[in-house]
Amino acid sequence: MLLLALDTATPAVTVALHDGEAVIASSSQVDARRHGELLLPAVDRVLADAGLRLDAVTGIVVGIGPGPYTGLRVGLMTADTFGLALGVPVHGVCTLDGLAYAADLDGPFVVATDARRKEVYWARYADSRTRVTGPAVDRPADIADEVAGLPAVGAGALLYPDTFPSAHEPEHVSAAALASLAAERLAAGVELPAPRPLYLRRPDAQVPKNYKVVTPK
Repeated sequence: MLLLALDTATPAVTVALHDGEAVIASSSQVDARRHGELLLPAVDRVLADAGLRLDAVTGIVVGIGPGPYTGLRVGLMTADTFGLALGVPVHGVCTLDGLAYAADLDGPFVVATDARRKEVYWARYADSRTRVTGPAVDRPADIADEVAGLPAVGAGALLYPDTFPSAHEPEHVSAAALASLAAERLAAGVELPAPRPLYLRRPDAQVPKNYKVVTPK
C-alpha cells in the first residue's frame, strides 16, 4: 500500500505519503490564497523526499471538507485527476476527522475550523476516532450550550475563545493525519466516503433576486 493524501479544505495546503505502516514523507504550508499554486509542487516535493515516483501510488486520500468552495475543490479535482490517470481508487475523509485524529484525545471534545462569515465548521467527538455529531456550520454563539465544558481544537475554536475557552492546537489539518486515519480504516475493512465535497452552505455568488429575464419578441 502506498497512499498519497492531500487536503485543501483549510488554509493549509498539506500532502503526505503513507506506506501502510507509517507516514514516510509530508509537507504542509499555510496560505489560504494559493492552494492551486502550492499543491502540485508539494506533491512533487513529498515524492522526491520519499524517493518515489507518482506511479508507485496505489491509492489517493483526499480531505472532503467541510470547507470553502474555492479551496476545497482544488484538492478534490487534483485527487480525482490523479485517480483517473493512475487507475487507482480515491478515498474521501472528512477534514474534521483528520484534525480529531491528530488531536489524539481520549474523552469527548470538539473540532472547529474557520468557516468565515463569523461561522465555524464543527463536529463533536467521543474520542479521536469517533465522530458523534456533525459536521455542521453555525455561529459560535449559537452552539455555545452544546460545546460548553468540552476541549476544542482547530482554527475555528481558537478564533472564538468565548465559545471555546479550552481551545488548543492542532490549528489546521495535516495530510499525515488523514493518511494515517485512512490507512487504519482501510486495513480494518472500513469503506471510506466517496471523494465528494462537504460544502454545508450555498456559495457566496448567487443569482440576484427578482432577476428579469429578457426574451426576444
